[in-house]
Amino acid sequence: MSGQVQPTCLWGNLASFAADMRKMINAPEFSDVKFIVGKERKVVYAHRCILAHRCEAFSTMFAQQPLSRDAKGADIPFVVSDVQPDVFLAVIEFLYTNSVMLSSKMALEVLTSAVEYGLDDLQKAAVTYRQTDMKDKCLTFIQSHTKSIVKTQGFHELSDPAMLVILQSDMLTIDEPDLINFVREWAHVNSVVLDKSVPEIAKEVVRELRLFLLTPDELTALEVENKKDNLIPVDKIAEVWKFHALKKSSGIAVHLLRRRKGTRPRDHHKYLNLYHK
Repeated sequence: MSGQVQPTCLWGNLASFAADMRKMINAPEFSDVKFIVGKERKVVYAHRCILAHRCEAFSTMFAQQPLSRDAKGADIPFVVSDVQPDVFLAVIEFLYTNSVMLSSKMALEVLTSAVEYGLDDLQKAAVTYRQTDMKDKCLTFIQSHTKSIVKTQGFHELSDPAMLVILQSDMLTIDEPDLINFVREWAHVNSVVLDKSVPEIAKEVVRELRLFLLTPDELTALEVENKKDNLIPVDKIAEVWKFHALKKSSGIAVHLLRRRKGTRPRDHHKYLNLYHK
């Protein structure tokens, strides 16, 4: 309509707003949900409407357990035992204010929680914080806890570049057949999410799998499994059979012949360029 006045967006003081919201963090007054956090069993107070609208994970949590009270009429708290209180409070702070103060000691733990709660912006903030240092710390953590990390949702959600960095490490504390199985799971999850074939998803990543560490029996089992999804190119498997036949490693990339820290020794490894003996 001619002459119609367009609405104008007015902004208040955003810093003041964030400061006021920060006052609500862990404030018992007017709170309607309580958490028991960490081994210390620290009590943390919050507001359902804020957490539910800011985080899908909390929304699901509250939907599964509506407001309930014990025999004395007190609200039943949510128990969050697998995270440190200061890390949980950092997540809460971000949800309330869209910002968070991070120390170098807790940046990695906050990143882990951000992945668990599906908070993309917080993940970016945690990674950006001393990014180089974070990359090294994350890799060191993964190397020390490989068997646990590969079972997590966060591992399944890794990008191709991140997966490549991990697979290039000699220090992973896991046996190669187990690592291959978890990489296969990663490829299948991403195949569904990205609507691409498993071979297309894993094209670059499988080059870093150390197939030469496998025994002939393990390689045979791998071939059977591989027929289901073509995760690994046939020519790559053929190279390994050739190695077993000739007992020679010439022409093979050196790092693919090295055992990782968690690799279980096998008889044929005496023909390889070993790293961890």
